[in-house]
Amino acid sequence: MNNEAKKRVQDLFEGMEENTLSATDPEWVDIVANFSQNETVKESKLTQKEQMLCILSALLGCQGLGEYQNMLYAALKSGVDPVIIKETVYQATAYLGIGRVYDFLIATNRIMEKCGVTLPLAPQSTTTEESRFQAGLDKQVALFGPGMKKQQTDAPALRRNINRWLADNCFGDYYTRTGLNDQEREMITFCFILAQGGCENQLRGHTAGNLSVGNDKEKLYSVVEQCMPYIGYPRSLNAMGIIDEVTEQLAAGADA
Repeated sequence: MNNEAKKRVQDLFEGMEENTLSATDPEWVDIVANFSQNETVKESKLTQKEQMLCILSALLGCQGLGEYQNMLYAALKSGVDPVIIKETVYQATAYLGIGRVYDFLIATNRIMEKCGVTLPLAPQSTTTEESRFQAGLDKQVALFGPGMKKQQTDAPALRRNINRWLADNCFGDYYTRTGLNDQEREMITFCFILAQGGCENQLRGHTAGNLSVGNDKEKLYSVVEQCMPYIGYPRSLNAMGIIDEVTEQLAAGADA
């Protein structure tokens, strides 16, 4: 491990329980630490907060619970607001499901309490049972255009339930919360989707959503690069191909 990587690892993980891999697999630890905590960090155009959000979201998406706990400790130690982290975990529920988020939420609470965070955190909800559908639909329209309203009126009857739930639950329950802004919420959603794989159509939609809120092509590439050490090359290259595809389509549409 070079000196830069060693210093960053010491700064981020000081005080955390010693990882046994340092004793059993020191060469592997050196390789991954040099790459994830030095090389990719130096090339990143993201803020430190954005870097941590991308990493935590990608680890949620690929179900990397062990490394998620390591990086959560590092995120808290580097000053990332616990509210922001909790909002990331909460929003993951809409894209990964309760079954894949539950253990991460338990682990998040355990590590936060170990780091001196008092739980529960302050409420971040801005909607009621009566307002969540309209607030969620308004958010969908703001991010993806007025065509989203047609999903509530023109969709096949068999899809009406899930389209309503997309408005009132996915967007009304999560996207309307405080703690993260629209750019951050679209960024972490992009990470959830690219890291789990097999959801290319949704990744295309949220690539367009990111572009609409100001996360441009260069930033999305930086997001993928930040996630790549944790999810591998195939899914990262797949995401970059989709970014290229969507940006080209949008540019062609603008020129038409």
